[in-house]
Amino acid sequence: QVQLVESGGGLVQAGGSLRLSCIASGRGFSNYGMGWFRQAPGNEREFVAAISGWGRSINYAESVKGRSTISRENAKNTVWLEMNNLRPEDTAVYYCAADRYGATTSGDAYDYWGPGTQVTVSS
Repeated sequence: QVQLVESGGGLVQAGGSLRLSCIASGRGFSNYGMGWFRQAPGNEREFVAAISGWGRSINYAESVKGRSTISRENAKNTVWLEMNNLRPEDTAVYYCAADRYGATTSGDAYDYWGPGTQVTVSS
């Protein structure tokens, strides 16, 4: 069983930056691929970024590629999502998730989810 808690969301102006954190409890963190997803009101959940257990494989959604960096430190059971040059369309609740298959882009592959952290980007 893995429990995830996100933090680092908030209100930021367009062009600004945020660093989201996700801390996992439980054992075997390095066995899990970790992903970030987001969901805006009225929209379906969408993939943002994912990283495999030891960081060898990383995937980004086209909408954030070049503006975002996903990273992890297994000794701290933590994964981060740094987002730069934020846009109003990045406004959403951001969720981290854990799966056993690597840097998966499909949310259906993820077994564990955090409660989410709100990111609001003002224009």
